[in-house]
Order: sequence, then C-alpha cells, then structure tokens
Amino acid sequence: MLLLEVISGERLAKPERGKMRVHKISNVNKALDFIASKGVKLVSIGAEEIVDGNVKMTLGMIWTIILRFAIQDISVEETSAKEGLLLWCQRKTAPYKNVNIQNFHISWKDGLGFCALIHRHRPELIDYGKLRKDDPLTNLNTAFDVAEKYLDIPKMLDAEDIVGTARPDEKAIMTYVSSFYHAFSGAQKAETAANRICKVLAVNQENEQLMEDYEKLASDLLEWIRRTIPWLENRVPENTMHAMQQKLEDFRDYRRLHKPPKVQEKCQLEINFNTLQTKLRLSNRPAFMPSEGRMVSDINNAWGCLEQVEKGYEEWLLNEIRRLERLDHLAEKFRQKASIHEAWTDGKEAMLRQKDYETATLSEIKALLKKHEAFESDLAAHQDRVEQIAAIAQELNELDYYDSPSVNARCQKICDQWDNLGALTQKRREALERTEKLLETIDQLYLEYAKRAAPFNNWMEGAMEDLQDTFIVHTIEEIQGLTTAHEQFKATLPDADKERLAILGIHNEVSKIVQTYHVNMAGTNPYTTITPQEINGKWDHVRQLVPRRDQALTEEHARQQHNERLRKQFGAQANVIGPWIQTKMEEIGRISIEMHGTLEDQLSHLRQYEKSIVNYKPKIDQLEGDHQLIQEALIFDNKHTNYTMEHIRVGWEQLLTTIARTINEVENQILTRDAKGISQEQMNEFRASFNHFDRDHSGTLGPEEFKACLISLGYDIGNDPQKKTGMMDTDDFRACLISMGYNMGEAEFARIMSIVDPNRLGVVTFQAFIDFMSRETADTDTADQVMASFKILAGDKNYITVEELRRELPPDQAEYCIARMAPYTGPDSVPGALDYMSFSTALYGESDL
Repeated sequence: MLLLEVISGERLAKPERGKMRVHKISNVNKALDFIASKGVKLVSIGAEEIVDGNVKMTLGMIWTIILRFAIQDISVEETSAKEGLLLWCQRKTAPYKNVNIQNFHISWKDGLGFCALIHRHRPELIDYGKLRKDDPLTNLNTAFDVAEKYLDIPKMLDAEDIVGTARPDEKAIMTYVSSFYHAFSGAQKAETAANRICKVLAVNQENEQLMEDYEKLASDLLEWIRRTIPWLENRVPENTMHAMQQKLEDFRDYRRLHKPPKVQEKCQLEINFNTLQTKLRLSNRPAFMPSEGRMVSDINNAWGCLEQVEKGYEEWLLNEIRRLERLDHLAEKFRQKASIHEAWTDGKEAMLRQKDYETATLSEIKALLKKHEAFESDLAAHQDRVEQIAAIAQELNELDYYDSPSVNARCQKICDQWDNLGALTQKRREALERTEKLLETIDQLYLEYAKRAAPFNNWMEGAMEDLQDTFIVHTIEEIQGLTTAHEQFKATLPDADKERLAILGIHNEVSKIVQTYHVNMAGTNPYTTITPQEINGKWDHVRQLVPRRDQALTEEHARQQHNERLRKQFGAQANVIGPWIQTKMEEIGRISIEMHGTLEDQLSHLRQYEKSIVNYKPKIDQLEGDHQLIQEALIFDNKHTNYTMEHIRVGWEQLLTTIARTINEVENQILTRDAKGISQEQMNEFRASFNHFDRDHSGTLGPEEFKACLISLGYDIGNDPQKKTGMMDTDDFRACLISMGYNMGEAEFARIMSIVDPNRLGVVTFQAFIDFMSRETADTDTADQVMASFKILAGDKNYITVEELRRELPPDQAEYCIARMAPYTGPDSVPGALDYMSFSTALYGESDL
C-alpha cells in the first residue's frame, strides 16, 4: 500500500481485517488507474496478482514504472531510450582506457564505467588515474559512495552482488545508469553547445587558412612579375651578335621553363579564390576581400602588363639582331672599301709633290702632263668609292655601331687625304700647264694606253669588289635577283676581254715603236703605272672569283630553299592548331551553358575534355620546336600563315585557363547543391532559366535580365512601375506583374544585387545566382545561434571566463577564442570576463574580429 501511495500521491485508507483483500484490491486498482493515465501500458497485470504477492507480476510492474518515468524520456540522436542511454554512455566513456561499454550487464562489472561517467562530468570527485581494472570491488564502492554523497544518487546496487554474479541484472544497472544521465543532463546541453561552437570555429579557421594561402600565393606571383618586368623592360643593346643571341636564348628559356609554372600558379590562384568565396557563402560568412593590390583583377592587370612587356621585348630582340647583322655587314664592307682605297692612295701624295718636271726634257714634260691627266682620270674614278665609304660610315653612325669612333676616325682620315690629293693634283696641273708650252710632242700611244687602261683597271677593281662583296637575303626571290645580276655580269666578260686585248695591243704597239725607232723610254709608260702584267693579273683574279661567286650563290639558294620548307612546315601546323584552339574554346563555351545529364556527368565530360586537350600538348611542343628552328635560321616573316607562335601560345594558355575555370565552376555548383540540398531537377530548372535570359551567351546576366529570371522562377520580386521587366516592354505585362504581387521596390532589388554582385561589376554569374536561390531556404548557422550556444556554456551569464572555455571546448579552439575575444566591460563584469557576443557577431562579418 505504501508503494501505491507513493505512485498515486494519495493517502489510502487502511482496510479492516474482514475486508482486507477487497480493500487491498481497490487500493491497487487506484494505483493502476493512475499509472495507466500516465500512458503506461500494463499488460496481463491485475490488482489480484499484486495483492496475492505474485513476485514476477509485481517486479514487472515496477520495471514498467521505472522504464516510463526514469528511462523512456532519454533520447540521443533519435534512438530508442535504451539505445540512446547506451550511446550516451559510450560517448562519455570513449576517452578512458580500459572502458568499453557495449551493454548494461558485464560491461559494468569492473566499476570503471561508473567512475568514468563521474570523472567525465566532475573530475574533482575521483582520481581516475589511481583506479585499477583488477580491483572491481573498490571501483564499484568508490563510484556508489561518490554518487550518493555528491550527486544525490541513492545506492541502488550492491558491489558484492555485481562482482559475484556472472551476468549482472540488466534492468537494475540500466535504472542506476539512468540516474547518472538525469544528473548530468545539464552537462549534455553544454556539450551540444560546445560542439556547435567547435563546428563554427573549425569552419572559420579553415577559411582563415585559405585566405592566408591566397595572400601568400598572390604575393609570390606579384613579386615574380615585379622582378620579371624590369628584366624584360631592359633595352640596353649588346655590341656583338653572339651577346644578342645569348639574350634571345635566355628569353626562350624564360618562355619554356620559367613562365609555364607561373601560368599554372595564376590559374590555381583564381580557382582557390573562387572555391574560398563559395565556402564563405555556404557558411554564411562575408565575402573575402584580399589585401589592397592583391585582387584577382590586380593580378590579371599585372599579368597583362607582363605579357605586353614580353611581346615588346621579343620584338626588340629580333630588331636588334637584324640591326647587328646589318651593322656587321656594313662594317665589313667599310673596311674592305677603305683598305682598297688606302692601298690606291698609298704614295700618291709623294708623287704629286715631286719636282721632276723642272729638269725634264720637252718630251718628258709632255709625258708628265699626260701622266697627270691619266692620274686625274683615275682620281675621278675613285670619287665614287670615297663617297661610298663616307655613306657607309654615316649609316653606321645612324645605326649606333659600337665601334663608330674608329670608323669615323678612319673615314675622316680618308676624306682629309682625299681633299689633300685634290689640292695637290690641282697644284701639279697648274705647274705642268705652265711648262706645257715648252713641250710639243707626246707619245699618243702611251696616252691612249693610259686612258683606256685606267678605267679598265678601275672596272676590274670594281668587279673584284662586287665578286667578293658579301650579301644578305631573306627570300628565294632576293637570291634569284642576285643570281640574275651575276649572270648578266658574266655576259659582259667577252666584251671586257676584247677591251683587255685592245689595251694590251696598244702596249705592244708602243713596244714595237720603241724597238723600231730606238726611243729611249726606259721601257716604262710615262703616263700610267698600270702595266700589262698588272692588267693580266687582275683579269686572271676576276676569272677566278667568278666560279667562287657561283658557288656562294648556289649555297645561299639552297639555304633559302631550306628556309622556305621551314616556313611551309610551320605554316601547315599553325593553320591546323590555331583553328583547333578556337574551336575548342567555342565548344567549352557551349558546354558551360548547356544541360546534358547531371552535374557529375558534366564534370566527368569536362574532365575527359580537359584530358583530350592536355593530350594535344605534344603538337604544341612540336610547333615550338619548328618555331625555334625558324628563329635559329633568322627567318622573320612567313607568308604561308597568319598565325605566329605568340598567337598559338596565348590561345593555348587561354584554352587551359578556360577549361580549368569551367571545371571549377561545375565543382562549385556540386558543392552548393550538396550543401544546400538542391535536387538535380531544381538545378536544371535554374540553369534553363539562366540560359534563357543569357541571350548573349556571356555566362552572366545583367540586372534587368537577372530580375526577369527571378520572376520567371516565381520569386516574389517586382519592378519599379517606371522600368521594364526585361521580358516584355508593354504596359499590360507590367500591370499583370504588379497585380500578381511582384511589387517589391528598387531598394529591395538593390539589396539582392549587393548579395549576388558584392564587387559591383554589374553582372550576375550562374554560381552567384545558384547561391542566392539556395540560401533563401537553407538552414545555416547564424550569429544569434552561436551567441545562444556561448550563453549555455557561460551558465546564462552575459560573459564567459577562460576556465569555462578551456573546460567546454577542445584546447586549440578554446585558445582560438581566448586570443580573439575582447574583455567584457558590462556592469556585471568580473576579472578575466570575455565578451562572447561581439566575438559571435564578428564571425559573421557583422563587426570587426
């Protein structure tokens, strides 16, 4: 009856002796009715069995009452009461060695499970490190005594019974353990709050690490660009062809070895930035704004400057090589002409200063006069060579030849000597003409010989110069022109040979006259120093130079044919690769806006597409090899293609960047879909609507297109009555929209645009569109939720202490909070109090952290 009073809370009347059984049954029925009113089902248990002392029925009823009021309310992660209680015990005892809770009987025999539960929530009550698994009796008594003394849990079990029983009573242990659960239920709430904070802090720490990685990668890339641009801007020319070719080789190493990894880093930087922004949006965090000067746009601008300077540097290198090639040719030509001229002028000044006419006979005077006329003719013939030397020196100066001072000095010396020769010649003529009246005879044959020998000798010297002159050609047409000119020169050789024979005939006639009339001429021609032997020697030299010139022209013709094959080979490949790259770019653009299969199918398709593009790389490398052969052959133009290697490189880099960016966008869409619970049908609907209003296929929507797209999906947003909807431009459609409830003002739309276009670029990407549509119904963490969790840990206080943080949170995240929380300054503050409210708002960008 006492048990029934306890259960029902009512005082029952004691039955009289004669009516004892009836009254007992009545009392028990009242108790059973009360138990049934509380939702407890008593199957096959009646008042008669209880009154008659049926132990099995009585114990069953007691267990049913315990199960209903002490255990049934226990729930962990939507499990049953028993499973939930077992799961709770397993989680609480998981960190303790020698404790393995698998049931409610033998797992508790050593007593360590009970001690672990107490130590987990009240570590000051038990020194767990001193407990031994082989002493279960001490462990059980310690746990029962501590629970009864400090936790108000009555000692329901006996240690000796548990140790002495092979399988302790499951229901008894479950009942006793449930008392621990109810005693520590407040700690459970704190643990749940701590788990939420840990989750939020882990996301925040991961995002901060991604931000630091982006800043470092951006800084390294910008620093590399900053170091590289001055090197490419250096336009200090070298003095030799070898030095300039070394610069060109260094530039090729930069294009092949140093730049490609930086292209990959730039692409990876953009991918990391997009992924970070997606994670921030998914975790309801503010968008990441890199440090000043490290935005993706800043890096793109710096990269554009690098490529612009790079293009100018390559053009400058090629122009400098052409200039040095031209300079070497002109310098050699200058030295050759100067040497010939200096050899010709050697001794001429001394000859013109002679006073031999003062003691000469009349015939000798006349001979001297004729000789001087021949010299003047020869001097006039050399005027063109002097002018050519001066013109070459002037051109070398204009082209900034490195050895211009020595060239100018030599040219000045030749010009001064030439002027002096002119003055001396004029002076000697005047002297000879003064004595000419005294001279009457002259050997016309010698004069004729001299007059014809001098120009012929000059012609031979000019021919030798031309035959030994070096030439520079870049096309087959140019070498064919030189060959034609050479053939025309060879055609004049028979006439020249006739002239030579005629000159030699004059000399032979002079010799015949001298022999016939015994003229005392000492065997020399008084009018010229050109002897028949010299004419024959130079003529033989000219004949020897002709086949050499033939061979040089033939070899150059073969070289130009080889260069033409290189041009055609490069042009054939470039004309295939260039359109292929353009086609792939267009196909990627179509794939990014089409809907074929799931996002995973699209991602798989894109990755296969990327693999096929990467497999095309050997053809690019082969084209690079052909381009290098062309540059080594100093070929500067190619009429067989409009594509340059620079066009191919830029197109290839853009293709790799585009496919990587497209794959990243699909991955972010998958990440958004999985995080927000968007179905594939919803994703397809979003993509179809987006593509419909993306009429220019740019992959973005303008503000009006975005507004119209939202309306088409049923989103409750309207247009200002003074603006068009972006879909129709009639008043009827506008009125229809307004009547259907699409009546939100421009201020609300501006708010939405600030969400989907935080950088105010005036366009909305598909990723931003998906993020906006998904976040409207997503259940995400907020600053208020985190604040409420901290309040639970703080015991409803407006502040939290360092000890509470270290007790409830993992060490690394506790220290993270302590380092960033500001001191609490409220009226209820205590020493060491921290402000968790401002910290929570700062996590979501609502204040400064």
